[in-house]
Amino acid sequence: MPAWQALFGHEQPYPQQAEGIELLRAVFEDGGFVALEGACGTGKTMLALTAGLTAVRDERTPFERVFVITSVKQQLRAFEDDLHRIATTLPAGHDPLKAVTLVGKADVCPYHLTGTGGMADTILYERCENVRERTRDLIDEGRSPGALAKQASDLVNGDGFAVGEVRAPYPADMAKTDAKGQVSEVEYCPFYAQYLEDRPANGDAVEAVPFEYDGDGPLTPEELVELGVEHGTCPHSLMGAVLQDAEVIVGNYYHAFDTQTVTTFTGPLFDETTLFICDEAHMLESSVRDLASDRIALTTLERARNEIAQVIEFAKGREGRGSQAVAEAALDEAGVARADLSLMHTFIGAIIDTVEHIAEEQAEYAETVVPLRDPEVVEQDALTATLAESGYNEAAWRAGEQLAPVVERVLNAVDGEERWRAAPTVSRFLSTWWAVDHEAYFRTIVLEARERAHDRPGWRAGSRGYLQLSNCLPGDVIAAVLQRFGGGVLMSATLEPMDVFTEVVGLDRIERAGRPVRSVRYGLPFPEEHRMSLIVDTPKFTHQNRGPPDTQTPTRELYADVISTITRSPGNVLVGMPSYAEARWAATELEARIDRPVLLDQSSDRATTDELKAEFFAGPPKALVTSLRGTLTEGVDYEGDRLAAAVVCGVPIINMSDPTTKAMQTAYERRFGNGFEQALVVPAVRKARQALGRVIRGVDEVGVRVLVDERYLHTGWDGVRHHLPEGDEFEPISPEYLEGALERFWEAHRGNT
Repeated sequence: MPAWQALFGHEQPYPQQAEGIELLRAVFEDGGFVALEGACGTGKTMLALTAGLTAVRDERTPFERVFVITSVKQQLRAFEDDLHRIATTLPAGHDPLKAVTLVGKADVCPYHLTGTGGMADTILYERCENVRERTRDLIDEGRSPGALAKQASDLVNGDGFAVGEVRAPYPADMAKTDAKGQVSEVEYCPFYAQYLEDRPANGDAVEAVPFEYDGDGPLTPEELVELGVEHGTCPHSLMGAVLQDAEVIVGNYYHAFDTQTVTTFTGPLFDETTLFICDEAHMLESSVRDLASDRIALTTLERARNEIAQVIEFAKGREGRGSQAVAEAALDEAGVARADLSLMHTFIGAIIDTVEHIAEEQAEYAETVVPLRDPEVVEQDALTATLAESGYNEAAWRAGEQLAPVVERVLNAVDGEERWRAAPTVSRFLSTWWAVDHEAYFRTIVLEARERAHDRPGWRAGSRGYLQLSNCLPGDVIAAVLQRFGGGVLMSATLEPMDVFTEVVGLDRIERAGRPVRSVRYGLPFPEEHRMSLIVDTPKFTHQNRGPPDTQTPTRELYADVISTITRSPGNVLVGMPSYAEARWAATELEARIDRPVLLDQSSDRATTDELKAEFFAGPPKALVTSLRGTLTEGVDYEGDRLAAAVVCGVPIINMSDPTTKAMQTAYERRFGNGFEQALVVPAVRKARQALGRVIRGVDEVGVRVLVDERYLHTGWDGVRHHLPEGDEFEPISPEYLEGALERFWEAHRGNT
């Protein structure tokens, strides 16, 4: 029996699971990466966890932990479930499994979860850091962290506010004290104080964990909150301590690709002793592109300019001698000349004036994107070029790196309060704006419509303005992150074409650097006779063919007929449209044509989406219409009889008229040679395949998968058939024969529906 069999949570693996585990183990040993496509239901989660844990527990390897990220919350739960299965099926003699799930502060802060302590959504992170800083200041002034926690506990005699089923030993309002232990206006966090009390002087965070967490599965956020509150210690800080001692850490894309999160929280995981598992990797490009992009409001630039002006006034003594002494001391200590502050103030003002001038030319548009260069030509942006003509060069763009911390320090000292300041945020943005190149990043001014008119002049009456820095080549960022790990696997149900995937996410660069990279694909392991896969030969579902949603055209009439025919299948039917606007049109058509409930998904919050899913799954058969760019067509489990059919209309290519999309296409064209295909078409086909993958999830399930658009039939200049790895399984059919084919299929499987 292979060594990994003891860590496999089921009695027997599928053949492709056994093959995949062996492949991953071999590649991991050589410090390499695997791109793995496995159809829904092939057991990718257990496959990857088993291979990773086996490598970690092999004393011959350097690996100490497995770091898992996924972009879909349901998949995070799937990893937790499989870890629980592994933990509870370990044979005698094997060490217990230590694992933890990572989430953000909002999900584990006791005050935020109960709406107390002033921890509102909009200020949670800023307020948390400020209160932590004041807690550390009190300790530096001579208070012990244990005494701070006890003082807060004494206020309620150990019986404080309720957090779920547990009572915290502290009051609901944030505790207040001064250096002498007297109640004052100086707030501190007793949970954080207790954590610092439990953490030993040598700084070993693991020793601050007051409970055992190895056992029947990963330590979930809910369990972490309960245990932290029970012991009166900070759950978020405990999470950071636990991850340093865990064999498996499960998080989301932020934990690997958000610079601030990595710097302040997950950084200790990034080395050659960590194996990396990236789930839902078909979303890696778009997710990292978003995380690597940045924007800053014009009002934030104005606030930073005002902060600098205030410090200049302090230094001149115009706000009182006490303020002048604070400002002068800070400036002298940092070696900052008063003239440098004045130059930075003038420079930020020049940026604001230039942006306002460019935006004013768009005054007739309340909401638009203003490109600062031709998106099809890689050159310096208009803002940087205009400021260069006025003599502002690299020194001006990067001056804030030295000056902004001084501005922050002076303002906090004078105000006697640690608050968020705009200057450091603006400084980081401007430095990045200057540093990154013009192929990988596209610079724009974004105008967003105000809900209510403002009394400011010109375009600002109806719009808010932002400077936007959009990442066009996320593969550079992805490759840099992957290189820091000891090996890993990037997996999804939809990665094909593999050569495109490995190129655009940077795996080819890792291979050129001397590390092995393998690609593998495992198809659906379930009986082919249980599913019908069709491509309906209809005209392309493009704007030119179909017209606007409020018009009646032959193309729209034909698509409405086809969708209606499929949604009469005996069971729930998922209808995927290229956009939410088209989803509204399809839902309206179905309501008039079919005799069953029609549910419409629109862009909404998670709670609303969850309610819609619950309604879809309950009761008699329904049709659920959504956008292929939404959340209901991927990462959602429609196992069992929850879904009988899925239909995809059109190829969901994103808006090609958007200048940022054009810039991305140009960047891909220059880097890879086929920008339209690699940047736009391939991701669109993956979206379609994800929707179809919801139908068949188990060996006994039966269902229908339908693509409606002639482009899925051919491989010509706009055809996409070659991007369907299971393309031979999809049979072409004319619309007039669709109803009969469906009736014959369902008649043959009457006992399975």
